[in-house]
Amino acid sequence: MSDQSKRVGMLTPSSNTVLEPYTSAMFAQLNGAASVHFGRFRVVEISMGAASQSQFTLAPILEAAERLAEARVGCIAWNGTSASWLGLDKDRDLCAQIEQTTGCKATSTVLAYEDHYQRAGIKKLGLVTPYLSEVQDRIIENYGARGIDVVADRRLEDRGNFSFAEHGTDVIADMVRDVARAKPEAIAVLCTNFRGAPIAADLEAELGIPVIDSVSITAAQTLRIIGIDPARVTGWGSIFQTL
Repeated sequence: MSDQSKRVGMLTPSSNTVLEPYTSAMFAQLNGAASVHFGRFRVVEISMGAASQSQFTLAPILEAAERLAEARVGCIAWNGTSASWLGLDKDRDLCAQIEQTTGCKATSTVLAYEDHYQRAGIKKLGLVTPYLSEVQDRIIENYGARGIDVVADRRLEDRGNFSFAEHGTDVIADMVRDVARAKPEAIAVLCTNFRGAPIAADLEAELGIPVIDSVSITAAQTLRIIGIDPARVTGWGSIFQTL
């Protein structure tokens, strides 16, 4: 791929209104060196109920991935966090299927987080989400099984998904400040329809703790995969300089 034709495909939850404009703004800083393209499949609720879990079956996601591959993208990312409560193997299997079906490299938000945690040696994490406790508790349990201690967390008890984007940045900033009191090594703002990205850099400067937003880490990981230095994107948090 030439530097001027690198393309990234993002698999997007259908009711998400945050990740597309934020990701597009990040990629706009690359001045044409890469472009980002989106394909949706149905996600309208986040809970541990059967209806919610059925949204993440393989067939509709692969269908959306195949349509993205027709744009000759160099990488496809599942820009969502479901594997944080369903388990990492869910995304590992999905990415393997995407690569086998489309021939494109594949990653996900949760796999990008895991890669970063391992390389950075993060063992004490703060967690901020809009999720229900039944979801958040499963996420914390999964982190613990991998040796990552969630030392403080906040959740909004929202079953979303559309409504996640309705919470303002001031709400999220207060949640981040609250978990920062426990002095975690990093704070994850875990949800790709939550407005953590535009406030991450200011919160890092205020708190002295990395604030890792889901939209940001996904964008940074895809840039790394297609061979573009994520550090070319500025103003969206330190993850672009450290991934």
